[in-house]
Amino acid sequence: MALVTTLLRSRAAAALASPHGVDHYLEQLNPMWAAHDVRARVVAVHRETDTPGACVATVTLQPTGTWRGHRAGQYVQVGVDLPGSARRMTRCFSISSAASLPGEQITLTVRAHDEGQVSKFLVHEARPGQMVHLSQAAGDFTLHESAATPTNNRLLFITGGSGITPAMSIVRTLLRDGYDDRANRKVTFLHFARSEADQIFAAELAEIAAADNHVDVHLRYGDQTFSEFELRRLVPDYRGTDTWVCGPGGLVDLVQDAYDGADRLRVEFFKPPTVSTGTAEGEVSFTRAGTAAANTGASLLEQAEALGLRPEFGCRMGICFSCTATKTDGTVRNILTGEESSLPDEDIRICVSAPVGDCSVDL
Repeated sequence: MALVTTLLRSRAAAALASPHGVDHYLEQLNPMWAAHDVRARVVAVHRETDTPGACVATVTLQPTGTWRGHRAGQYVQVGVDLPGSARRMTRCFSISSAASLPGEQITLTVRAHDEGQVSKFLVHEARPGQMVHLSQAAGDFTLHESAATPTNNRLLFITGGSGITPAMSIVRTLLRDGYDDRANRKVTFLHFARSEADQIFAAELAEIAAADNHVDVHLRYGDQTFSEFELRRLVPDYRGTDTWVCGPGGLVDLVQDAYDGADRLRVEFFKPPTVSTGTAEGEVSFTRAGTAAANTGASLLEQAEALGLRPEFGCRMGICFSCTATKTDGTVRNILTGEESSLPDEDIRICVSAPVGDCSVDL
């Protein structure tokens, strides 16, 4: 099998399969055969919540042998070919299952948003046997220790809504790999949900909370919002504690204020925070399309779409690099960091780059 894989990945095979590529033909024979691409077969879909307009489901996927595995806390880009769509739609989702090895099954726990075509498909329409496309796992919202390299560090997870998924992947990995045998370590898990009915992984969290495993679970619902006072009560030395926070921007902002720049805080947003781009002046040109319009101050991706262009994109959060394009001239501001850059012929992520004055992009 190793010899066959080597041959399929060779330059000779690529030349013979040109212009479509080896994987194009392998997919026709068997969707689970691949030399380079990563695809996955839907194994099961389990409904987590049934809240109208925001249902959540866990989708179990069996990737092809090209899947290299993932570290707990990472995300993956999922591509689906939707009926009636002229192109593949992609979005990024955190992996909710424990860390995986090459070829192993993974799970994605997805909330179906009204505006999210991919999320709605995965929650409401995906069925066992259907195929989706995957990227390799990516992201640094991860834990660097394991049962094989234990420390006596206290670990703290603060999550809101579906931001629980990467943290759950980390906790599942720790428990699977023998975390509860390391009595010097302790996990505090603080999660906020709109209501008990909206609680993801409710039964599993109840089991974890009841077990003697050095994991303290604290669930807060409705108007029980995050407060620094409660955090200090739960974890007195929270600023010196390795902490992961993931959830809506409002929750993340409150946590960041409480930590006041402490370097042990790791953050992952659902969506990029809104950062003022100042006065929207000048003209934005998309040179390949031969079109231009007055700068509205929105991201370059949004301005391109407003003009009827259809640039490639994935996460719309600046993490998957699917929307990278070359800025040939002008200045852009990164809406995540506020940093500006005026370098010519610079590769930028158009989903998180807003033009400052005149700007030209090779799109």
